[in-house]
Amino acid sequence: MWRHIRLSCLGVIEDAELELSSGFTVITGETGAGKTMVVTALGLLRGERSDLGLVRQGASQARVEASVDVTAGSPLESLVSEAGGLIEDGELLLGRVLSAQGRSRAFVGGSGVPATVLAAISDELVAVHGQSDQHRLLRAAEQRSALDRFAGDDFAGTFAEFEPKFGRLREIDRRIDELHTHVQERARELDLLTFGLDEIAAVEPQIDEDYELLAEEGKLAHAEALVMAGHRAHDALAGDDTDIDGARGLVAVALAALQDVHGHDAELDALTLRVNEVGILLDEMGGELSSYATRVELDPVRLAVVQERRAVLTGLLRKYGPSMDDVVAWQEKSSARLAELGDDDSRIGELTSERETLGPEVFSLARQLSAKRTEAAERLSGLVTAELAALSMPHAHLDVQVASREEDKINPHGLDDVEFLFAANNGMQARPLNKGASGGELSRLMLALEVVLVDQRTVPTLVFDEVDAGIGGKAAVEVGRRLARLAQHAQVLAVTHLPQVAAFADHHFQVQKDDDGFVTSSSVVALDGEHRVDELARMLAGQEDSATAQAHARELLNLARTSRPI
Repeated sequence: MWRHIRLSCLGVIEDAELELSSGFTVITGETGAGKTMVVTALGLLRGERSDLGLVRQGASQARVEASVDVTAGSPLESLVSEAGGLIEDGELLLGRVLSAQGRSRAFVGGSGVPATVLAAISDELVAVHGQSDQHRLLRAAEQRSALDRFAGDDFAGTFAEFEPKFGRLREIDRRIDELHTHVQERARELDLLTFGLDEIAAVEPQIDEDYELLAEEGKLAHAEALVMAGHRAHDALAGDDTDIDGARGLVAVALAALQDVHGHDAELDALTLRVNEVGILLDEMGGELSSYATRVELDPVRLAVVQERRAVLTGLLRKYGPSMDDVVAWQEKSSARLAELGDDDSRIGELTSERETLGPEVFSLARQLSAKRTEAAERLSGLVTAELAALSMPHAHLDVQVASREEDKINPHGLDDVEFLFAANNGMQARPLNKGASGGELSRLMLALEVVLVDQRTVPTLVFDEVDAGIGGKAAVEVGRRLARLAQHAQVLAVTHLPQVAAFADHHFQVQKDDDGFVTSSSVVALDGEHRVDELARMLAGQEDSATAQAHARELLNLARTSRPI
């Protein structure tokens, strides 16, 4: 439920606040005072596109803020959380700011969000009915949606079973069509994959083999140089058997000189030990170099084999690389794809068999939906027609028609075309709403539908923007009574120019206009007691101080109190 709405520099309203409660609330005021700005504000909070002209002249920005009660466990909690907002003590703050330069910002729970996110959240909170909503009722999809809501939980359960099965049936048809239609493309793909897999299979590459062969080729190609380097390094360290020119011999000379004076100085004795270690290390290194030189293979045949293998692998890398890991991965992926392509006939058979089982189930569910829609259409027609009679249209009737198509014309909603046909008087043929109903008649029809559909409503707040246009007299009284009835199930806000409607409200706000000759500004005030009588008198006769009008206003208030729905 909406608790508080504040408007700042929005149109003619400089600053206004509405403290809202449950029940039925009306907003009235003189023509041009700006009473529809409240609905405009709700539209902005529902993510509607901003209009630069909404910013009050001379102001840098317009601002709309609202606080809304959110029930614990509501789906809104997750939506707000995903948007980065917070719900504090069961209260959610919403906001929209329009700059004079045309920029717009939206806020949910203290977090800035795109207007689309604000719209998704507000759609769970409020439904607004105005002229545009009446126009939506002219569309076939909206009419089918209204009927489906009225059909209730039994219909919803069947549809919940139908929807995924229909989706699977459509996917099967798409896959079968694809398998039949793209035969040539799939055959070409099959040939390319087969060629590539045969080419790789003939080589049998191993992961990292290219790196290993590169290292082996480098060693084989420089084998003679490696052997020579090993021998020369060995000779430089160890020398030969006849002289001491090698590093080892020189170290031996140094060690002998030091040992001659061993024991006379501790520091020199420590250095002697380190020279001895150098000699041992040179012995080890010389031995390892000699061993290395004898192990290096001079094998031109193996070199040729390695170079040939690397050339073959390089060809694979150019086509399926860039690394050998990629080649092996392509091989595995293509093998799976080849198995799929090569099994088309079997796959078509499996899909066809599944379709033969699933198709009758889907069509059976669709026929059940049709039967439930037809039954609901009869009930909806009767209930709405009865409501229209109470709204001073005693001879009007609504005919909700359900026409089922052939099974090959099934769609995600079933087999049915739903159409609302309307006749305002006896003897008239019922016609589509866009041809058989005036604006005032559509207003009453919309209200009648809301009254009938109220139990299927999920939003906690309903807003009516002058849906009583073109209505007067007894019909206006019935409109007020029905809005009051709706308020027993939801919070109801209505912008109205009819005193008969306003008299039924639990709460009454007046938009007051002030014009100093230069600037027009409006404010919103809550009315009660005699102030409310004055406003109803103004609405009745244009003179709030008319004794006759005030008497009539009190009569209306008394009528509303005594005839409100229980």
